Amino acid sequence: MIRALLFLLLLTCSWACKDPAPVVAPKALLSEEKMAAVIADFALNDQMSYLNPEGNLELQSRYILKEHKVSAKTFAESYKYYIASPRKLESIMDQAQEIIKKKDPKAEAYINKKTEENGEVPAFAR
Repeated sequence: MIRALLFLLLLTCSWACKDPAPVVAPKALLSEEKMAAVIADFALNDQMSYLNPEGNLELQSRYILKEHKVSAKTFAESYKYYIASPRKLESIMDQAQEIIKKKDPKAEAYINKKTEENGEVPAFAR
């Protein structure tokens, strides 16, 4: 009887620890490079909103997506897919950070300063 209960307990625990169902890649999945470029532009746009708080963020976001020829739905589905894969997301965020550094050389000094102050920050928290 005790063996049967122990077996049931172990079986229940193994089901509880099972990985969730993987996120299926959408049909129109953006490449990691394209995703990084869009995210970099969103990040730069976000920083610009501090200079112009009266700006329309929704309109600016639409403009960024239009510039990259990406629909909001495609971006959202791709983001959902990549966020389920931490390694891929970290790679995308690293690429986005490099794009920002190239577009704004002053950003590199700021990023390096913040990294030194805070230690290595996970990609998704940058």
